[in-house]
Amino acid sequence: MTSETTSRTKLQVEENVSPAAEVLRSVQWAEGFLLVYSVTDYMSYQCIRPLYHQIRKVHSDSKFPVIIVANKGDLLHVRQVPSDAGLQMANELGCSFVEISTSENCQDVCDVFQHLCKEITKLQAANPGEKRRGSIMPRPKSPNMQDLKRRFKQALSPKVKASTVA
Repeated sequence: MTSETTSRTKLQVEENVSPAAEVLRSVQWAEGFLLVYSVTDYMSYQCIRPLYHQIRKVHSDSKFPVIIVANKGDLLHVRQVPSDAGLQMANELGCSFVEISTSENCQDVCDVFQHLCKEITKLQAANPGEKRRGSIMPRPKSPNMQDLKRRFKQALSPKVKASTVA
């Protein structure tokens, strides 16, 4: 017989596509990171490594979990970033990697967040006496899960990118 303890983790999400100074200020309070790119947009893939290094400027402790997420894995006919490129980058940076398709299975989004929460919880359990650094900046208000799913899909859709360019 096995027993499993259930715990609740408060999750707060901040979407950030801001200039470097804004990124540095906004990641101070975070305990884990999902770095998402679209496999149909090579430029979004190229943004991951610099963003990772900006995060490490604030969080030099390499124990903070970072997961690189490749989205739109179902769009093989317009793929610009091969799966092995994302995996290779994740290995080089010491991150986890997952490729998902939010249009085929939105449960993948939940699974990625759950994986991140588990990694954060493991880290906290391994370092019970270690207090998290406080932030001068208050945490931003968190969206609800429905809003989060909508924003996650919109952030990587070509329709949204086209409207922001115009």
